[in-house]
Amino acid sequence: MSDRTDPLDVVRAAQGRSGGASRPRTDWSASRGRLFLVLIAPSVLLLALLNAYPVAYAALQSVRNGTLITAGEFVGLANFAKVLQSPDFWHAVRFTAIFTISGVAGSWLIGMALALALQARIHFGGVFKVLLLLPWVVPIVVSSMAWNWLVATPDSPMPALARFLGFGTPLFLADPVLAAVTVCVFKIWCSFPFMMLMMSAALSAIDRSVYEASSLDGASARQQLFYITLPLTRRTTYISWILMTIFCINDFPTIYLLTAGGPIDATTSLIVLAYRLVFQNFQTGPGVAVALMMTAAMVVVSMVLFRQIRKSGATA
Repeated sequence: MSDRTDPLDVVRAAQGRSGGASRPRTDWSASRGRLFLVLIAPSVLLLALLNAYPVAYAALQSVRNGTLITAGEFVGLANFAKVLQSPDFWHAVRFTAIFTISGVAGSWLIGMALALALQARIHFGGVFKVLLLLPWVVPIVVSSMAWNWLVATPDSPMPALARFLGFGTPLFLADPVLAAVTVCVFKIWCSFPFMMLMMSAALSAIDRSVYEASSLDGASARQQLFYITLPLTRRTTYISWILMTIFCINDFPTIYLLTAGGPIDATTSLIVLAYRLVFQNFQTGPGVAVALMMTAAMVVVSMVLFRQIRKSGATA
């Protein structure tokens, strides 16, 4: 070996060594990626089947005139036409809209107000928060039994109190209007803790220096609410609205355990109507058609609110 080595030869040798060493790494990365795909493929396939099969089977049932036992004959879109021509369907649509709007708006307003109140330091704040979570934590069966005890009969506490105050004896679950109002209030009562948690998390993420700077500039509490708090929490607000809309439209136990859809179908929502058609009247096709139209409505509402989320992110 010569004492004097050409520097170019040294560089070429180093490049050759580095190039040769990089190929195994590339091969290992590719093989590791293929191994990863092979390992997750069964789980992905299983999840796809678990989600796709029920939807495909429901779509198949919606175009047949079968029952829970027999598949029935193919009738095309006749079940959808039958449902859309039914007054019961449009009555259920109306109540579902009222139930959903009141549930989302009422629970958000109360949850936001309580979240703002909990931002202040109060004595026994932890205990107070736990108590506020009880309507959401307690099983719906227990809550519905408690509300039935409160309002179901003329001798229940709420009708007795109304009679004592001179308002007569209101039949909260026998009068169609009062039953609808009672169900909506019950839904708000069960749902506001969820909204309170969502908005509390959003409020805790706001930098307090923003409020301090606005106070120095002379902003009032109302101005801080409308120009700081609401704009900075709107992403969480839209997400909570999406979730609560889905919860309300799909909420079967809250209505059924309290009123079973009565009186005279005053509190029959779309999910209750679908249940009756499938499991009581054994009309699988129309019942599944109602469920599919509910799903389409939820997808549309979710897309609209997701668009608002993207807009709020773009303008943030």
